[in-house]
Amino acid sequence: MLLGTRPEAIKLAPVILACRAARLPIAVIGTGQHLELVDQALELFDIELDQDLELMRPGQSIDHILAGTIRGVGELLDEYRPRAIVIQGDTTSTLGAALAAFHRGIPIAHVEAGLRSHDIGLPFPEEMNRRAVSIVARWHFAPTRRAAENLAAEGIRDEVHVVGNTVVDALALITRSRAGAGTGAGARAEADPVRGDIAAFLGDAPFVLATAHRRESWQGGIEQVALAVRDVLEELPDHRALFVTHPNPVARAPVVAALGDQPGALVSTALPYAAFVALLGRCRLAISDSGGVQEEAPTLGIPLLVTRARTERPEGVEAGAVELVGTDRAAIRRRALELLGDPQAHAAMARAGRSLYGDGRSGERIVHVLADALLPG
Repeated sequence: MLLGTRPEAIKLAPVILACRAARLPIAVIGTGQHLELVDQALELFDIELDQDLELMRPGQSIDHILAGTIRGVGELLDEYRPRAIVIQGDTTSTLGAALAAFHRGIPIAHVEAGLRSHDIGLPFPEEMNRRAVSIVARWHFAPTRRAAENLAAEGIRDEVHVVGNTVVDALALITRSRAGAGTGAGARAEADPVRGDIAAFLGDAPFVLATAHRRESWQGGIEQVALAVRDVLEELPDHRALFVTHPNPVARAPVVAALGDQPGALVSTALPYAAFVALLGRCRLAISDSGGVQEEAPTLGIPLLVTRARTERPEGVEAGAVELVGTDRAAIRRRALELLGDPQAHAAMARAGRSLYGDGRSGERIVHVLADALLPG
């Protein structure tokens, strides 16, 4: 089981827990991409890395990440020769791990297979990464029927399993553990993980939760999103906005510049996942370019404006749970104000996506398929 980013850790955690329950032997390997963020996410589910390859270096290019992952994962596969490797999603390290396994004839299980934007450059480089992984994977665990249809259109029909999205499993584990103060629910969580400066700032005010990090928005797009949030606060002074930024200074700097002096806005660095989920579930509106938030917000019943031109998760758009608005400042402002000011439109959007991405048993389904294929007898 290989992971490197926090989203991978969150979405593979239910698979790891299901492997434990089925007594399917696994090793959890980290590439070292998100460092502390991955450790925080895994700790939430009582999971520890068996080995950390520590491949990441500050300022690395995509080329260096890919080459380092192929080399580092390849050396590990040569040493242990596992019966299969499980990877998730579409990061560069996911592609590197898939290539390393393919070079050695080791079967690949791809969790969250079949997502497509049908534009090779959006998102970049993820759209190319996931298409390439699909070519070499043996098992394709598609989150939705649409994702399976995408694979079929590319001639991939064998070992395609529609299982739902494991992020729904993760959200269910966190919700149950928070309700039970973290006892025996499969995940550790406090009854209320939001406190300190953020809790004091938000108080009981209605608030917008925003994130932005996509590479294609680095050249001005993130700034436009942040300015749109500022515009909303100027129209609705009784509201607050929490803008959670990416650790990369290229993504963070324009948000600080646009909102740093706005009294109704708070700019935060990345939050522990349990705190982020709690905040997402409480906000009136989410604005984000994140793929994961496109699944999490509808599942939690939160209207979402997606600041991208295209999405590989069209199910949410078609259901009316999310809306593509791009990075146009005026468009974001206009639609945000409409939703915040129209209770009926807000409620319709909140209802539309709660069951889009599964029932919280995706990890079990994945492990059932793998156990049948890999365990003797």
